[in-house]
Amino acid sequence: MAVKKAKKAVKKTVKKVAKKAVKKVAKKAVKKATKTVKKAVKKATTKKVVKKAKKVAKKKK
Repeated sequence: MAVKKAKKAVKKTVKKVAKKAVKKVAKKAVKKATKTVKKAVKKATTKKVVKKAKKVAKKKK
């Protein structure tokens, strides 16, 4: 009996540790994804703004 209980306890702790590790990795991945998305959005918006500014400048001339 004692061996069975010990095995169950080990399994539980392993599962807990694995879950924590997965959560950490997932969080990191999400952070990276948000960063890349933000960068992409920034690039896209600045390009658009520059284009608009150029058009406006041409119109003013």
